[in-house]
Amino acid sequence: MLKRTLISLAIGMGIASAATAEMRIAPIPADAFARVPNIASVTMSTEGDMISALVAAPGSDNQETAIATWNLNDLSEPPVVTPSGDRMKFVGVTALKAGQLLALGRQDWTGQLRGCGEGRESGATATFVTQVYLTDREQTDFEQAFARNGRTIGVSRDTERCFELAGTASVAAFLPLDPDNIIIRRVNVATLAASFYRYNLRTDQTELMYRANGRTEISVIDPRTGEILVRNSLEPIPGNDYESRTFIRNETTGEFEIHDPLTYQLRARHTVAVAGRDEATGQYYVITDQFSDLAQVYAYDPVSRRYSDGPILAHPNYSVTGLILGTTPSNFNEVLGFRYSGPGGNDVYWIDPTMSATQTTLEGLFPTAGVSILDYTDGMGTVLFAVGSGAMPTVYYVFRDGHITLLGNSRPWIDPEDLTDSTLIHYTARDGRQIPGILTLPAGWEPSDGPLPTIIHPHGGPWARDGVGWDGSGWVPFLTSRGYAVLRPQYRGSDGWGLDHWRAGDAQWGLSMQDDKDDGAAWLVSQGIADPDRIAIFGYSYGGFAAIAAVVRENSPYQCAIAGAGVSNLARIGTNWSENRVQRAVQGWTVTGMDPMQNTERANIPIMLFHGNRDVRVPLFHSVDFYNAVRGRVHAELLVVEDMPHSMPWYPRHQTETLPAIERFLAEDCGPGGL
Repeated sequence: MLKRTLISLAIGMGIASAATAEMRIAPIPADAFARVPNIASVTMSTEGDMISALVAAPGSDNQETAIATWNLNDLSEPPVVTPSGDRMKFVGVTALKAGQLLALGRQDWTGQLRGCGEGRESGATATFVTQVYLTDREQTDFEQAFARNGRTIGVSRDTERCFELAGTASVAAFLPLDPDNIIIRRVNVATLAASFYRYNLRTDQTELMYRANGRTEISVIDPRTGEILVRNSLEPIPGNDYESRTFIRNETTGEFEIHDPLTYQLRARHTVAVAGRDEATGQYYVITDQFSDLAQVYAYDPVSRRYSDGPILAHPNYSVTGLILGTTPSNFNEVLGFRYSGPGGNDVYWIDPTMSATQTTLEGLFPTAGVSILDYTDGMGTVLFAVGSGAMPTVYYVFRDGHITLLGNSRPWIDPEDLTDSTLIHYTARDGRQIPGILTLPAGWEPSDGPLPTIIHPHGGPWARDGVGWDGSGWVPFLTSRGYAVLRPQYRGSDGWGLDHWRAGDAQWGLSMQDDKDDGAAWLVSQGIADPDRIAIFGYSYGGFAAIAAVVRENSPYQCAIAGAGVSNLARIGTNWSENRVQRAVQGWTVTGMDPMQNTERANIPIMLFHGNRDVRVPLFHSVDFYNAVRGRVHAELLVVEDMPHSMPWYPRHQTETLPAIERFLAEDCGPGGL
């Protein structure tokens, strides 16, 4: 019935495939990417009666955010909207149940953190602090979430101070069949200790369930009862390493017992994620790459303590990243599908026939873009879904009672005809390793049009990856609309492309990791895509390091480099990049290689650096010191951006300041005559 209804809608809407675009270079203004999206962070309540979203505040010209809630029982009603305050700005929202929602706010702040947040433990830090608020669908009041009963459940004054400076409350389990309760998680950012509570959304009653130390985490909560089933612990072992140990509750005794088959040394960086439990058999679903380069799903019997003989779910080319379990009465806790690290980064394969049919039908309605099912109600009477692609900012829809309603277009002022979709490619590095890459070209470009000016654009992390969907930073569409080809190399050290590829980047900063970017440029030249005399490198965070490293490497294929919030000093980053001792032990030893600050005398191409003055992840001194060291050797520029943190979302003025600067530098100062 649902499929027939949607097909009839497709005919009625007259949806058809788009015609092939001609060569089209139409620069999209910086303001188009800087403005607050019309809609984002869209979720539906457990009962399916409310949708919440982050929206642009009315009357702010898309400069400020607001929280909005829609009544799904009458979508003709306008949403209830609450704008951000003068200081605290909304940056996210989640619909819960019982008419309640969580709103995440953030504000710039300078003061003494004393361990309560990312930044210096002593002295003042210029940073941002966050808070989580609980409110109802009418948004009549905003209270700090789950804090009212803090003292009565044993939260100390020092811990409460940390919660006041850096709100870290989150939903650990929604308990979709329970009309009243959720499980919440609060973390003391000074100690990393997490506490788990059962919280009644109707009565505001809070019950402490479990208090973990800084090395213990809860990994599986029974979605039916809220009981803790599996927990993990990190224990130090010789060699400055940690061992990840999994404890499963014994059904007979109620005690947590360690399971050796699920134990591994953290530096090995295996994936061992218990993703849920089969209620019928008592076996657990474990996503692991202990037996393959790619993560796959195995069944694990906690009684015999044995894995299944082979994977029960797997993708032939990509790692499984998560299971999708049913949340409605008719499919509760059934495996409906799985997520995998495909071209989109977190793609979905549906196993359940109803979900698969719904996906196929929606894709037929929107054949030129990707469709993501975000939520649904029992019987699929209501389906919340999103449509988008690398060329199309996300658009949100609701299917309800046989009708599709447009909820909102995140950036309707951007014309997809001015852009083109990204594609996944592979090229061979100089040592024979296959390197994935995300290639985006100007709209309508054909090889007969001749080679293009090109940007090599490595991602941050480096333990991260890119996908072919919409680029939330705006950098890729900003550049391609100006006629640049953009390649995002998934260099060794990127995760999401297999365990071997991830590990291959260890201790290779500025070395083989850097070769992968240069080899991507050479491949583009060999394919007739890139003009060898018009190539630049631009990256942010670790990508900024790669741009800085390119400046001091000999025989660079680049005419210039642009580094945003880049690491320049490997000797110093290890002492301030993370207050998390576990992260330092696991990742810190991999952050070594060629140190740009030790090689500044080799600078040989122009560089532009930009950096926020509220960046505590990569402090400003990295850009300042490198700029001062090379400005007498090459053309160098430094742009310090007021009130910009390391991570997005940024204020619109941060984009309207940096994007034109990037455009101008490429056009005027990138090598002789500009790029």
